[in-house]
Amino acid sequence: MSVPTIGVLALQGDVREHMRALEDAGAKAVAVRRPGELETVDALVVPGGESTTMWKLAVTFDLLEPLRARVAAGMPAYGSCAGMIMLADRIEDGAEGQQTIGGIDMTVRRNAFGRQVDSFEADIDFAGRGALRAVFIRAPWVESVGPEVEVLARAEPGDRIVAVRQGPLLATSFHPELIGDAGVHSYFVEMVREF
Repeated sequence: MSVPTIGVLALQGDVREHMRALEDAGAKAVAVRRPGELETVDALVVPGGESTTMWKLAVTFDLLEPLRARVAAGMPAYGSCAGMIMLADRIEDGAEGQQTIGGIDMTVRRNAFGRQVDSFEADIDFAGRGALRAVFIRAPWVESVGPEVEVLARAEPGDRIVAVRQGPLLATSFHPELIGDAGVHSYFVEMVREF
């Protein structure tokens, strides 16, 4: 698969920015809002935004169960910020009854780095590929991971886990789509080609 078709979950969040980064990384990007559209893609990006809103809209549009089924069947997926929360098996500080797509054996703390006014940028080492500028906006962090999860990046304060991979699933606390560098998206496109 030289040019994979990668969907961006287009219920809420920074959809256009992810689509642009995917195109820059050599993929064909399409918006996904309905179960039928989900069936046509090779992989999916779950963008940043607001995880509780995303969960509620996924339920409203009858997408939550199809998303869970595709991820459980091995579809590659990448979640940034709120998308990281959506791919987590467990959430700390979630809204009452909040559900996720799941798939990554990790516990994620919502808004762990603080509120909107606490947003920041930092240089991190991503997957041993050297320095990457990361933008953290009301970002979660990973509290704990299971034995199958590979930690790809950490950030200060506290050497917190901010990027992980488990098989065909990738998640970051930060927003690589906002920096004009398709490095993380290129890494994901390479993952999609592997599966």
